[in-house]
Amino acid sequence: MELNISKYTYINQLFASVNGKKLVVTGAPEKGKFLTALYRKLNVEYPKFFKMDTLSKLGFLASELIFENGKQRFIPREDGVIICFNRSSSLETDILFQSSLEPGNFFPSPSVFVYTLPNIVAGEIAIRNKFLGETSFYISEKFNPEQIFSAVDIAFQNNKTNFVLASWVESFELSCEVFMLLVEKKTGKDAIPFSIKCITELFNNEHLYG
Repeated sequence: MELNISKYTYINQLFASVNGKKLVVTGAPEKGKFLTALYRKLNVEYPKFFKMDTLSKLGFLASELIFENGKQRFIPREDGVIICFNRSSSLETDILFQSSLEPGNFFPSPSVFVYTLPNIVAGEIAIRNKFLGETSFYISEKFNPEQIFSAVDIAFQNNKTNFVLASWVESFELSCEVFMLLVEKKTGKDAIPFSIKCITELFNNEHLYG
């Protein structure tokens, strides 16, 4: 079975790109502020974005870049799989929530607590796009192209799977980035062969540039 990367995107706290082409985003470059500037550039009407933690914002924005202008977007479908990877899980939000449990703070925020599970990222993407298929989140010591390739390949063993959205999405301390791939069975004029080599090269090109 021939699989291809039909689209990919990369976002960090300073810039965003789609298929290797940097986007022009007007706004402050600081972590968090850039993500909001990118959100506004995309003209997305999704107020829940402002309640998300940084990890979910990264995944959400990457998926918006992947699926923007999709002809059949927001139609419920079960033929897609969402797979996410990172190193720090939801530790950034875990620490924030833990601080709300310190003596003197009697009302820990449920809106923060909900993001103390890393798979909420995949859930936010699925809810936004009405994807009803499988979602999963894996913890890895570092960006691992072999692991990503294997997980996607396994997902396509199910004949019902027509596309997989795979991403490395990390937000903790000085790390803030998402690299997302849309892998499909069909081919297109801009499709890239899905392989460990291509995953590695695409990520390195964006990550090193960022």
